[in-house]
Amino acid sequence: MQQSRKAFMTKWKMPLLLISGIGISRLGDFIYLVAINVLILQLTNSPVAVAGLWIMGPLASLLTKFWSGTLIDRLDQKKIMIYTIMIRAFFMAIIPFVSSISIIYGCLFLLSVGKAFFDPASVTYITKLIPREDRKAYNSYASLVMSSAFIVGPSIGGALLVISSANVTIWLTTGSFLISALIMLSLPNYTSERTSAFKWDTFKNDWKAVYQFSRSFPYIIRIVILVYALMVISMGMDAQEVVFIQETLGLSESDYGLLMSITGVGSITGAFILSVLSKKLTLRFLIGMGFLFIAIGYLIYGFSFSFWSVAAGFVMIGFFNSFSNSGFMTFFQNNVPGNMIGRIYGILGTLQSAFQIVFILLIGFTGEIIPLRYTIISASLLTFIISLVLLVMVMSASRKAYYMEASRRVSG
Repeated sequence: MQQSRKAFMTKWKMPLLLISGIGISRLGDFIYLVAINVLILQLTNSPVAVAGLWIMGPLASLLTKFWSGTLIDRLDQKKIMIYTIMIRAFFMAIIPFVSSISIIYGCLFLLSVGKAFFDPASVTYITKLIPREDRKAYNSYASLVMSSAFIVGPSIGGALLVISSANVTIWLTTGSFLISALIMLSLPNYTSERTSAFKWDTFKNDWKAVYQFSRSFPYIIRIVILVYALMVISMGMDAQEVVFIQETLGLSESDYGLLMSITGVGSITGAFILSVLSKKLTLRFLIGMGFLFIAIGYLIYGFSFSFWSVAAGFVMIGFFNSFSNSGFMTFFQNNVPGNMIGRIYGILGTLQSAFQIVFILLIGFTGEIIPLRYTIISASLLTFIISLVLLVMVMSASRKAYYMEASRRVSG
């Protein structure tokens, strides 16, 4: 027993350090999200100014990801993660010292740019650190940590706002980012493909390489596009969540807060069960059934008329979110070459961000013309249809090789 425990700790020491580093930074993200919403509302007393936070992340991704992958694939991903966390900590630390909403939005944009570099760099680094056969288990454990951060972060942020202020809460979040960077210093380094200079031809050739990969492996790209479409539509519905719950359903702010807590409990429960059963659940099940049940959760939410029906939909969404995320991330890491993850993740992420901005604005605009319920129901039905298409594609017997967890080669 002691030898097996020692072997486990030896094997998982670095992966657990990586989970800890990313998890602490993600915890800081959720704490900061609560504080920055309160701070902007205090400064402007404008719900529109607060709503602008929904656009800042996709906008930064739109302007960054289509070229950042070239740098990420060729530079040290560990250093990129550490430097971007420290840069984000710096800009977050100066927010409480400024009162101009324009400067604050500038800082928020730069924070989002840092995250646009950090996310693909971390995906690439995980692929190098974690052997193929262990990635599903790693992503399951990581999902549990991220789900816990989703619950604990806002709770800590809310408590800090009660006993202190938004400024103090933001500074403490800065501290969590610095702790995350310190943890990551202990991670191993990996050599990367390097180039003497980043010229226009370098970026152009990389975009051509992504295009050639898409032509060679169309099935992988189709799966990624379907998943991104589901994420885009879900984000659009989430952006109108508080309006739908309070104005369409007539529930109170306290009801909304309780629904968010219930969703978080469902998310943690799903992530915990996934971490226990990860070896028994196939990637095809995690992706196909995970996204299908999330879509069913949104259907329940769209047709809801009471607190408990919304709660049922939210619990289902939260519970299966870990399944779908872990399954898709493992599929992506297993099927995209490690030296191209940054470029493919970035370019496809750029398209996702563009459609995300359009869809958020579209749902908000249509909600002004027709009842919001019809808009949400239409979006949830579209989500359900896409999830069925995804399920059929994932479960296709001829595509089984894409979901094997041992090393193998597949053709397009």
